[in-house]
Amino acid sequence: MNREIKELCCGFISREIGNSLIIHADCLEWLGRIPENSIHSIVTDPPYGVKEYEVDQLTKRQTGQGGIWRIPPAFDGTVRAPLPRFTALNGKERRTLREFFVEWTRVALRPLRPGANVIIATNSFLSQMVFSALVEGGLEYRGMIIRVVRTIRGGDRPKNAEAEFPNVCSMPRGCHEPWGLFRKPLREGMRVSDCLREFHTGGFRRKPDGNPFEDVISSERTPQAERKLADHPSLKPQSFLRQVVYASLPLGEGIVVDPFMGSGSTVAAAEAIGYSCVGVERHKQYFDDAPENIEKLKVLQEVETDFPLFQLASGA
Repeated sequence: MNREIKELCCGFISREIGNSLIIHADCLEWLGRIPENSIHSIVTDPPYGVKEYEVDQLTKRQTGQGGIWRIPPAFDGTVRAPLPRFTALNGKERRTLREFFVEWTRVALRPLRPGANVIIATNSFLSQMVFSALVEGGLEYRGMIIRVVRTIRGGDRPKNAEAEFPNVCSMPRGCHEPWGLFRKPLREGMRVSDCLREFHTGGFRRKPDGNPFEDVISSERTPQAERKLADHPSLKPQSFLRQVVYASLPLGEGIVVDPFMGSGSTVAAAEAIGYSCVGVERHKQYFDDAPENIEKLKVLQEVETDFPLFQLASGA
């Protein structure tokens, strides 16, 4: 591990894992402490609703009591994973969510290098709100990555009126997941080539075969084999994460940060392709479980992507 990443501990409890670092901290506090221009990219899947990962809501999920978590029924012998009730957020909770991401963006801007990419997972219900909050906070909107994946969200008949309206679905069946692409603005008068030379940021890394990184990525739901290795309700598949993390550093060097680390899957993806990553997690149990999760996920070789490189755990 190089000195540059070690200096990002900033007095918090931390663990070294390969070329990477995981930190037990609230990300707002950590982002406020680390040096200016110390982050090359952010790739993250935040806790939408902000409250679904509070202790009381996680307890309800574990006991099957619901809360903000929707506990789907078993279907064809398959037990479906709980999902957050995004549509249950009231006006006050949506305003709180927006205010949180405006504040988060403003705090993150200082440690981000000019031109640094911020790639953030959302869903079709909340993306407009979250994207506008990040722009208000000071990031440039650069588009979306569309993760093509069929989910179990949407497509249901009107609740308690299924028989009355059998040919109606209250929302479309979800077949994609939007990930927002943002960038810290370049300095005035700076071109992308200038930014690449000075800060090693400003664009996306091309695929290993030389073709451009694309904003539509075919994906699968996270395989059960990966879920068994890392117990987290919003675990994303390594086949997807490795491609996104790879593209986030245009020169293939620098520090990727996941400020909402959860299971550690982003850190594992970075480790698998030879990058350095800092994962920050405020929940002690997730932080404690992350080292084992990361070690198991990063060595997965049965990962199907368009890039043969990402089937290896030996690095880029």
